[in-house]
Amino acid sequence: MTIAITGGTGFIGSNIASLLEANSKPYKLLDLQNKNDHPQFVHADVTSAEDMFNALKGASAIMHLAAEHRDDVFPRQKYYDVNVGGAERIVEAAEAHNIKTIIFTSTVAVYGLNSGESQEDSTPDPFNDYGKSKLESEIVFQKWAEKEPDRKLVIIRLVATFGKGNRGNIFTLMDQIYRKRFVMVGAGQNRKSIAYVGNVAAFLVHMLDNAPNGACTYNYADKPDLTTRDLVLDIRKNFGMDGIGPCIPYIAGITGGAVFDVLARITGKTFPVSVVRVQKFCANTVVSSEKKAETGFKPPYSLQDGLNEMIAAEFPAPQEAKEETKAAA
Repeated sequence: MTIAITGGTGFIGSNIASLLEANSKPYKLLDLQNKNDHPQFVHADVTSAEDMFNALKGASAIMHLAAEHRDDVFPRQKYYDVNVGGAERIVEAAEAHNIKTIIFTSTVAVYGLNSGESQEDSTPDPFNDYGKSKLESEIVFQKWAEKEPDRKLVIIRLVATFGKGNRGNIFTLMDQIYRKRFVMVGAGQNRKSIAYVGNVAAFLVHMLDNAPNGACTYNYADKPDLTTRDLVLDIRKNFGMDGIGPCIPYIAGITGGAVFDVLARITGKTFPVSVVRVQKFCANTVVSSEKKAETGFKPPYSLQDGLNEMIAAEFPAPQEAKEETKAAA
């Protein structure tokens, strides 16, 4: 059983590869990098029908992780070209090679902002192009699954996922706090569902052997949910900082985000602040993740284990940072 992983050299893909390697399961990593010396690496573009046909030859299952996901993608059409177009190319190749199993990482962004504790059967209401394109991608895969009764489709709607090597929203938050550039927007009483990559990778691998026939959807989050304020306090405590630090009202944060959006369009540069990021930071993003327990999965790590591991790996302690600076001088 050879597992083809799109976006395989990325953050989640590399963690999955390590688990498959440890369990002696054959796999190949499909990605856009021009050079990679990993023995299982295959250069492939998910938007290319030819690339997908060639790269998926010999695969018995597909883990589709590749996506256009950043908040600052322009033009917006790229979300649909990569996410929806990629899904279409993958199902075409899966049909050509009679591949019966697809595991697709979607997103809780399909539920929208402040939508309560969303469950898998909650009505989708995506607020941005990323969420909209992911929802359209889900529909592409669902139509594929419906064509034959023995096809298996697992849609996993992920919350913000963090861990060593991650450069997403949780890393950005940690990095801004570490560099003493972070300003709390609003009161921070909104709650966030987040996930540790070690658990996410383990769940995806678990579903390879536990997927039922047909299509099924699972939210993935590691509990308990944290308020933004508690998350910031915990990160600051790990860095030896007291309290919550500087704060500004929500309206001031939105105004600042709008200014940086204009600068991004003018200069072509990306900035850590934008309207969408302020909205997401201040929104309740909470999902129910109880359904995944029905598969028999038990997360190998606690949420706190994951946060501590990432902070220790990515951010040197104050004394270590001083020594590194002196050594580089």
